Amino acid sequence: MVVTDFLPWPKCKQVLTYFAGLFALLLLSACHPSGSQGAPPSMGPPPVTVAHPLAKEIVDYDEFTARLSAVSSVDIRARVNGYLAKVNFQDGAFVKKGDLLFVIDPRPYQAELDRVQAELDRAKTQLDLNENDFKRAESLFESKAISEEELDTRSKNRALAEGAVKSAQANLEAAQLNLAYTNILAPIDGRVSRAFVTEGNLVVGDGQNSTLLTTLVSVEPIYAYADVDEATVLKYQQLDREGLRKNNNGQIPADLALGNSADFAYHGYIDFIDNQIDSGTGTLHVRAIFHNPDRDLIPGEFARLRVTGSIKYTGMLIPDFAIGTDQEKKIVYVVGPDKTIQTKQVEPGQIVDGLRVIRSGLDPTDLVVLDRLQILRPGMPVDPKEQPLQPPTDAAPVTASDPARQ
Repeated sequence: MVVTDFLPWPKCKQVLTYFAGLFALLLLSACHPSGSQGAPPSMGPPPVTVAHPLAKEIVDYDEFTARLSAVSSVDIRARVNGYLAKVNFQDGAFVKKGDLLFVIDPRPYQAELDRVQAELDRAKTQLDLNENDFKRAESLFESKAISEEELDTRSKNRALAEGAVKSAQANLEAAQLNLAYTNILAPIDGRVSRAFVTEGNLVVGDGQNSTLLTTLVSVEPIYAYADVDEATVLKYQQLDREGLRKNNNGQIPADLALGNSADFAYHGYIDFIDNQIDSGTGTLHVRAIFHNPDRDLIPGEFARLRVTGSIKYTGMLIPDFAIGTDQEKKIVYVVGPDKTIQTKQVEPGQIVDGLRVIRSGLDPTDLVVLDRLQILRPGMPVDPKEQPLQPPTDAAPVTASDPARQ
């Protein structure tokens, strides 16, 4: 059933035309909304926070991995044979030079000392007898009572007695040394290891095969060894030629920090530089010496060694997060005079007071962008909001190594 079944064709045509026009009007209204409701809001340049970099006098430091080593290290060994009678220290204790560490049973050596002492006394007595006999022989020879041969015999007897005294004296000194060796004393100040041999065991004092009883290392002062690459060595040579690294005592200062600390709390100096570069590694072996009054530095421990790596220069300090990367270049976004974004290639340096040092590429008058870095593009207009640059409140003064070395 259709409309023409109820209305005549002329009337039906008018109705269809009316509805077709109404439908078209509705379509036009949907496609063209009124200007007051459909116009997009006006969008201005995005606001960004900017700040001038802080200028500061900077000295760069180079940082190396170092291994701590004792200035003196001694293997404590037995020097005579015998049974270990006493261990006179606590394992791992700090000892002073001359402290008693071990006692080897001294009784056999005391008996030997007594025996050679008796031999010495007997030899001295025999020497006295031969001396008196020779003196009497001299008187008798002057009175022609004995022959020259008899005088010569008594003289030789006296000489034999003198030799016997010297031999007995030497034996006595050897016996005294052996008895003294039964008391094993600390040869240096330092920290002792554990006792490798316990009481009651037989120890041997036979040269290279002598029994190792323990080890002893000094702790004050302490060495730090590091390997410096060839390029850095050349840089240091140039600084040394210009006299820019040594202190008033003619020493090259060095600082040390333990692996779990950001603070270079130990201050010393370089006291040894090797005489050649290792051809296998391309590095030069150097050594620094540090005081260790609190004994916190332990031989064999890893640490970080820091030495002066540049002369003083004026560096620009900015937050580390304000530095971006463009391929292999480090860049910073700045706002130009026309309030558009510009990029500057920079050379980052160390961290000082929680801010990154910029060695070159920035001027004190530059306005560095500090936020919304992800949406910025060169030439983009922005609305800069300047604020003073402040170091992070929780930042400790930290000096890191040269980023170019990392």
